[in-house]
Amino acid sequence: MRGSIFRRITLMSDGQADRRWLKCPPIRRIALHTMKKSLTAGLFALSTLSLVAATAKISVAVDQPGHPVSPTLWGIFFEDINLSADGGIYPELVRNRSFEDSEQPESWKLTHGPGAKSEAATDTSHPLNPLNRRSLRINLNGNTSLNNEGYWGMNIVKGQSYKLKLAARATDGFSGSIAVKLHAADQALANGQITGITGEWQYFTLDLAATGSATKAALQLNFAGKGTLFLDMVSLLPQKTWKDHGLRPDLLESMQALHPSFLRFPGGCWVEGETMDKMYDWKKTIGNIDVRSPLYNIWQYYATHGLGYHEYLVMCEDLGAEPLFDINCGMSHKENASLDIIGKWVQDALDAIEYANGPTDSTWGALRAKNGHPAPFHLKFMEIGNENGGTAYRERWPLFVKAILAKYPDMHLIANHWQGGYPKEPTPDIVDEHYYNTPEFFMQQAGHYDNYDRNGPKIFVGEWATMEKPAWRAVGEKRPNTPTLHEALGDAAWMCAMERNADLIVMQCYAPLLSNENPGGTQWKPNLIGYDAINSYVSPSWHAQEIFNIHRGDEVLSASVEQEDSANPLPYSVTRDKAKGLIYVKLVNVSASPREVMIDLGKKTKVEPKADLITLTSKDPLTVNSLKNPEAVKPAAKTIDTASPVFNVTLPPSSLTVITLRAK
Repeated sequence: MRGSIFRRITLMSDGQADRRWLKCPPIRRIALHTMKKSLTAGLFALSTLSLVAATAKISVAVDQPGHPVSPTLWGIFFEDINLSADGGIYPELVRNRSFEDSEQPESWKLTHGPGAKSEAATDTSHPLNPLNRRSLRINLNGNTSLNNEGYWGMNIVKGQSYKLKLAARATDGFSGSIAVKLHAADQALANGQITGITGEWQYFTLDLAATGSATKAALQLNFAGKGTLFLDMVSLLPQKTWKDHGLRPDLLESMQALHPSFLRFPGGCWVEGETMDKMYDWKKTIGNIDVRSPLYNIWQYYATHGLGYHEYLVMCEDLGAEPLFDINCGMSHKENASLDIIGKWVQDALDAIEYANGPTDSTWGALRAKNGHPAPFHLKFMEIGNENGGTAYRERWPLFVKAILAKYPDMHLIANHWQGGYPKEPTPDIVDEHYYNTPEFFMQQAGHYDNYDRNGPKIFVGEWATMEKPAWRAVGEKRPNTPTLHEALGDAAWMCAMERNADLIVMQCYAPLLSNENPGGTQWKPNLIGYDAINSYVSPSWHAQEIFNIHRGDEVLSASVEQEDSANPLPYSVTRDKAKGLIYVKLVNVSASPREVMIDLGKKTKVEPKADLITLTSKDPLTVNSLKNPEAVKPAAKTIDTASPVFNVTLPPSSLTVITLRAK
């Protein structure tokens, strides 16, 4: 996604870029003209007017199976935005652990005891290694403490263990120790001691068991005496992580609950960078964390790359999701690499595939095994670039395709569909379209893909989200970080359009995924999941995603809608799970009034009277979930016993409903 709303475009049905934003009827429009003439004057009251909406009929051709639903249709997207890696799913508690964020020791605070006069500054005279040039030099003179509060405070939990690891060396006569403390105000939560520091770099580790809990704790390193002490790679990680693979459990559980078929990573605009020196280079994100080069990213903060290419692949494996790796193609936001040297980027793509899939006796496969994963990751999908277009992209696309398919003919390569369309030589198998727009736009676009050319490339909707405005930025905006119910209904309408055309739409994923709710932690709104250092919550849009993912089906059933009120569309999709004998009818009521809908499955269809309904709604369509009220909007389940080949169902105002029917 672009870093400026002025770069954001909307792809219309003809696939061309259009900066116009559709103005659609307000969601609170009341369909007064649908009042039935049979109402007598005595019954015609204002209270009745507010409750009546147009009736509609969904006719389903159960005996005429449609096209299959792509098994990779429902996926998720991860971009390091909103501090969603460091400070998010990668649970490093220390901020600026390698002192590379600035020439000043950002996030570190030196305090002194009575009479002490110590000083601290970054130093490059004797680096820990050639790739980690900057350390912290402390000129000690008396009792001194070095404090780090991490990402808006460290969440320390009583009974849990935390691993401290740091590199240290000393000169000028310092022979003391380091007293380590986790604390909140005057409360000590854990203590430890580091001794044996010499003139050469050494690593030291401590296991700190918390004897108390605090949500705004800090790490404190205490020194006494005189001399010079050097520190680097000061890391504090919780021992308890998701599947013991180093990621934050609650956030990964929310991702896993969506049952994603694939995970697209690492972005997004994060792939490109603002300039070529800020592009994502996967080779700098693997191996020991002290040789991974921190990078100032497009969202204006440093990333440690503790979550690197290898960890992304492990995360996909743990989620049971296909990895979809998006690689830089020699293009950034402001500049491009010359075609004369583009071979480096092509080779990076080939090497990335070998790292993921190659045998252990290959160069990169051997490194994967050394990093703890001898078995291949079975990478099948690679996207070439992100939101790249124009002549420069059309020149680069064939160079990647030719080289990759010559060595890996089974790879699925995805092209960007951006300004100027998508490259035609060679024609891509899959193209990536991005959409960001208002709820009304998506509600009115329920038929967007119905008439797309089926002879062209398949489509991956690699970034999309409903927004109350075309784009929300953190600065100056006073809206929630996550979607309202109204936005979730726009999402549901769009998902109906994609699912109904699942012969064409083979993959899709909402963006962005995560939002750090601390002040200054969010650069883009809205996002699917919100969190702070302690808790997390899922949004109404997350619930809409979950509802669609759980009620997938494996084939689309042909269906049509008839309705009296064309101003209030009825987005819909009908799928069937053949093995289970289940029919899923998904309906979105975008009206502020209840809506009575007739479901007609054809007289020959036999279904059990008992049917399950899942409904996502709220009295106020602008309701949001939050850290304080995480379940303000959540699905409600009920059972009816009136299902038949033809039956009626009443949809609540502003709601998503899924009806699960059991075929006899």
